Amino acid sequence: MIRKGRLKVIGPDGKAAEFGPGGEGYAAEVRIAEEAVYRRICLAPELALGEGYMNGTIEIATDQLEPLLRLLVSNRGNADNSQSYTPVARALGGLRFALRRWAMRNTPLSARRNVAHHYDLSDDLYGLFLDEDWQYSCAYFARPDMTLEEAQAAKKAHIAEKLMIRPDDRVLDIGCGWGGMALTLARDYGARVLGVTLSENQLGRARARAEAAGLSHRVEFRLLDYRKLDERFDRIVSVGMLEHVGLPQLPVYFDKVRDLLAPDGVALIHTIGRVSPPTTQSAWLSKYIFPGGYVPSLSELAVPVEASELWITDLEVLAGHYHYARTLREWRHRFEANLDAVRTLNDERFVRMWRYYLTACEVTFDETRQGVFQLQLAHDQTMVPASRAYLYTPHPAVRQLKAGE
Repeated sequence: MIRKGRLKVIGPDGKAAEFGPGGEGYAAEVRIAEEAVYRRICLAPELALGEGYMNGTIEIATDQLEPLLRLLVSNRGNADNSQSYTPVARALGGLRFALRRWAMRNTPLSARRNVAHHYDLSDDLYGLFLDEDWQYSCAYFARPDMTLEEAQAAKKAHIAEKLMIRPDDRVLDIGCGWGGMALTLARDYGARVLGVTLSENQLGRARARAEAAGLSHRVEFRLLDYRKLDERFDRIVSVGMLEHVGLPQLPVYFDKVRDLLAPDGVALIHTIGRVSPPTTQSAWLSKYIFPGGYVPSLSELAVPVEASELWITDLEVLAGHYHYARTLREWRHRFEANLDAVRTLNDERFVRMWRYYLTACEVTFDETRQGVFQLQLAHDQTMVPASRAYLYTPHPAVRQLKAGE
């Protein structure tokens, strides 16, 4: 598998083996603490590597984790697939692909459980690495010198311009997180917003933030599955939630957006996406970080959108290596800078799990064909200007509101 760069592996007996030609490419070193690790790696490479690092049976120095993952991911992308993994691992991967729809069926009950697994961890943890507005999705670095806080504000503004919100428009925020987008649309754009989430932690903080900001009369948050809504909205926004929907639920999702969106409405869906053929979610991520989650390929999104008969009035791809890799790098650096506080909340195994998660995702956006899609949808294509110029010369209603006229 290692065709560029160099991998040094030290076995349980202390003997070292090296793989790859060296020279250009990444170089990394790992130590295998138990013989059984070899078998697990041959059967399920991605899962075994992550679990081994978490459990300490694969020893990787902190400064070696990023180059190791870059070495492996960059080589996997360039190697002949028939040579990358063992036949057993390829067969098991094929089985996971065949069963992926069943694994991601995401009923209302399992969806609630999956969200709780990740988002109902202590808010204190997220507060240690997120920006001040608690944005847990890809930032938009409109300028190279932006801080994380500035880039997250730019992301929200970019989305708001695409929504073309008019004062007092009723807006639905599907998967509202800790409320940052909803509060921004109410405070800065004059919208009346309903945010829905399946996370009790997020719900509590979002409501408290609305109360503290004096926006409770313009923003409402509910603990509710979007599939149970039966109302009409002028605008719909969904940021970083589609990744939790699961492949079998994509037609349900877009049909629901169609049904909830007013005839003259506009929706903006912001999601991680692949610019490559469909595949399976990482077995390690599915087990430990995002159960039921899936990053769809563009082809997998196009079919249910077409079936919903909504217009794709705009599709923008934010470069993953620039916007999301940098966002993740900022989160990872803040996480590492606050390790003492993290360790008061969780054990060392959790620390290694989250370090692996943040690093692996950063590397994925840097080294693979993965980015962020922003799909603008409408019933009527004439509801959206024929040129993108309005995004950079804000909509008249937005200019008027910002000017306080």
